[in-house]
Amino acid sequence: MAARLVRSSNALLAAALVLVPATPARAELSLPPGFSAQVYVSGEGFGASGAAGGGRGIPSTSTLVFDDTGTLYLGRTGRRYTGGEVEDVWPIYRIPPRGARLTPATEASYFYGPPLPNAQVAAVRGGRELFVTTYDRERKVGVLYRVLDGRAELVAGGTPERGTPPVLTQPEGAAVDSAGNLYVADRARGAVLKLDPVGRILDSGWLGVKRPRLVAAGVGEQIWVGSDGDAEAPWQRATGEIWRAAPGSAPALALRGFVAAALAVSPTGHLFVADRHAGKIFFLDAEGKLVAFAGFTDGDLPRSLGFAPVTPATRRAGIAGDLFVVTINRGAWQVNEVLHISGPLDELLRGRHR
Repeated sequence: MAARLVRSSNALLAAALVLVPATPARAELSLPPGFSAQVYVSGEGFGASGAAGGGRGIPSTSTLVFDDTGTLYLGRTGRRYTGGEVEDVWPIYRIPPRGARLTPATEASYFYGPPLPNAQVAAVRGGRELFVTTYDRERKVGVLYRVLDGRAELVAGGTPERGTPPVLTQPEGAAVDSAGNLYVADRARGAVLKLDPVGRILDSGWLGVKRPRLVAAGVGEQIWVGSDGDAEAPWQRATGEIWRAAPGSAPALALRGFVAAALAVSPTGHLFVADRHAGKIFFLDAEGKLVAFAGFTDGDLPRSLGFAPVTPATRRAGIAGDLFVVTINRGAWQVNEVLHISGPLDELLRGRHR
């Protein structure tokens, strides 16, 4: 079935397309030699009264993905893990290449698609199709949407027929393999589902694991899954797990330890992991060992990761293959920024294979 929702805004203001001057990132961020970081998306006027750092940044954001044009999509954090009388119902953000600075007065010009409850951007297929997960906490029903040209189409989940359980209960991250199949982490069910390109279930228990939240696609059919383990919420400390499914093989445990805040696969196929509690970003080398890549201090923390794809458009924008990080600045989780980290990534990663 396909339910289409009316989009809230499909156009950016002309001012949004003007080149945004790069702002150096905080000096407390440590990076390998040859790398630099700039603030890519930020804002003013969104912080709660008394927020640390003066409220610099955009409203709390925990997911990001790029399409092939270099457009960045950001999911405003919903109330997936905490109770309350009001759901967070917002459109997602669409940020043009070269970044943006938002204010309460200009924020609506960056809205994309219809307002959705607790929406998270999850994956892009074919360079254009954006997949978004939503979650209704009271009804315990989740949905996977495909958003294209500002319109949202239901792919899987939603209200089930009377007497049948919902297909999706609390969908979180999702990924797309080279064949267009979808992998969706359902945190409440403790399973990662595999769906065909149109949303039909191929395997409702492709991976059974406690509180799966993160899914990332690598080279070929390689899929990575991050689970929160015993953590009731992803910001809590617990024994988390990272699973890997190589082409032609069943998922296998790759790492056990901290709860990963985010996973992202580089264009070279290397997995990058954000450790929010340690304030670090790591990558896995050829031997499967974690190697420190970036370190945050002074209360700054990484929250989400994503790589810009390598396309003619992203090359023109100067972001092809670069890493982007949603950060929490000085513990002010209510507002976040997006950093653009660039440098000789291929050389660094090749050096780990020697």
